[in-house]
Amino acid sequence: GMGLIVLHSGHFSKIFKKLMGTSCDLKWREAGENERLWVVQPNHPIAEGIGETIELEHEEMYGEHFDIPVPDELVFVSWFKGGEVFRSGCVFNRGQGKIFYFRPGHETFPTYYHADVQRVIKNAVNYVAPTKREQPIRGNVQPLESLD
Repeated sequence: GMGLIVLHSGHFSKIFKKLMGTSCDLKWREAGENERLWVVQPNHPIAEGIGETIELEHEEMYGEHFDIPVPDELVFVSWFKGGEVFRSGCVFNRGQGKIFYFRPGHETFPTYYHADVQRVIKNAVNYVAPTKREQPIRGNVQPLESLD
């Protein structure tokens, strides 16, 4: 029932690869080019407070094919100046837990200072947080109705 947020190159982390069951491989180019993230599910809680797009002036390009399962929900799709596109905001459900993968970020660019990127991450923290659920009763139990 725990949540997980995976940022940028965390797609190659052991835990993400294990949860996806794939190589999580992709195309990439470190060119510092413009990225436009399109909000493709504007009513999703992770996109709350974000306009139609997020513009990032300098980013590392990630391109398809991204070797992940089909996301349960796709919130953002990126377009790069070089013409590539990428599924940049993906939600996966695993049991009672939620996983959110968010592509932007690179150690040489100030991506995480961008107000919209910070907003997405804050929204994602709230979205993937565990929720209180009534736990099923297990073990040796009394019958629900009289056996008489």
